[in-house]
Amino acid sequence: MTPLSRRSALSLAAGAVATPAIGADVAAAARSSSRGAASGRNPVLGCDLLARVTPRAGWRVTAVALRYAKPVDVRGGIIPPAAFTVAATVAGETAARTVTRVYPNAVAGTDDRARPGRPGHHLIIELDPGDPNAPAVPPGLHTDPYPLDGAYAVRQVADVTDRRDGVVLPASPLAVHNDGVLTPVVDGFTAGSFTDTRGFGVRFRLHLPEGFVRDPGAATRYPLVVTLHGGGEVADNNVTQLTGNRIAVTFAKPERQRRHPAFVLAPQVPLPRPMDGEDGTDWTDDGVRAATVDLLDAFVASHPVDADRIYLVGLSSGGRGIFDLLPRYPARFAAALPTAGWGDPSVMDRITHVPLWADHSVDDPVVPYREGRFGNPGTWTLINAVERAGAGVTRGEWPNDLPKAEFQARSRALLRRARANGSHTLFTSYPAGTTPGNAHLCWAQTYENDVVIDWLFDQRRRPR
Repeated sequence: MTPLSRRSALSLAAGAVATPAIGADVAAAARSSSRGAASGRNPVLGCDLLARVTPRAGWRVTAVALRYAKPVDVRGGIIPPAAFTVAATVAGETAARTVTRVYPNAVAGTDDRARPGRPGHHLIIELDPGDPNAPAVPPGLHTDPYPLDGAYAVRQVADVTDRRDGVVLPASPLAVHNDGVLTPVVDGFTAGSFTDTRGFGVRFRLHLPEGFVRDPGAATRYPLVVTLHGGGEVADNNVTQLTGNRIAVTFAKPERQRRHPAFVLAPQVPLPRPMDGEDGTDWTDDGVRAATVDLLDAFVASHPVDADRIYLVGLSSGGRGIFDLLPRYPARFAAALPTAGWGDPSVMDRITHVPLWADHSVDDPVVPYREGRFGNPGTWTLINAVERAGAGVTRGEWPNDLPKAEFQARSRALLRRARANGSHTLFTSYPAGTTPGNAHLCWAQTYENDVVIDWLFDQRRRPR
């Protein structure tokens, strides 16, 4: 993850002096600045990028937060977006970002209200998330983050005034560069590592339930969600298992934790990546698998985990990890959500008692729906094997690009059918051409689906 230093860089922007303030010439801008200086300075003390991990667009820089020495108060006035320019240097190229809103705030965070802003030490400059240079990671399945520390230059090109035409913040030819990147929810995960008795190490991120943080000595036991990331997040950075997609973040976001307080454990498979060659690693690697299981045992032994409510969630290579771990440890997990996975049909008879809700795009070009990868069949074939072994399966198929409310309504109807049939194995398929972008990335709706997540947390470990 980009280091979070606490120093902000001030520099003379190229051509800055030649750029006039809005509605004035250079001389007027200079007079404006001198008026601001005379009325009392309010220097910038820090600058951070604000990023979000979005369901479909990935990790993106969506705002900049400037921190001032004194509170900024425009007395209810509107700060025009054109008062600031923002330029981003990403992958060696510098280009402008589109400023959409500017407002003061008491915290370094965005305000989604129609009329945002309250007096505070921060000025929030919102950016268009659709800008071509908005992503914090390169396009494609590899998710190593861009080095964004100091990559953004922010310059105020017009005075900011209050309703009485007083200059609150004078324009300046100096550009401010960001210290680091703040990502809500992601920043709430603690970074850790674990080395097993064989000397194999894995890094992980951990999110704690708020109740446990408030009172670690209480007798409450919490569910544990173990998230298995995809092949693109195989790395040694201990961050992209959180930012490559929302598999872990969605279980840690405040609204989800209020409804389902739980530990969220997100280990990371170390390099090399499986898509980079035959010697790559994933969750089925002997060393990775053994260390992951030992990490799980160590965590459960040292934290108040409800051993009957340990859940596995995985996408792509992580889905393969689920179909590998469950048959090896069929009495350990309460339920699982495998998405776009693959595995060995011959061992599916060992998991007929484990509640599953699997999903996969019919036209997945990376992990084929039926054939899978590396000679192992895909989800369709595996679920058929579970059914042949005696588990009742309830199937549904609907477009992956439905609006969230309709998508959840289809999921709710499928769950009603499953309950009526006494089935704890559900399988959702997405027709060809309905998964936006790459059909492999069908999980965008999965972990935002309250029906699926509520179902998961309803499950308790079942005897074989």
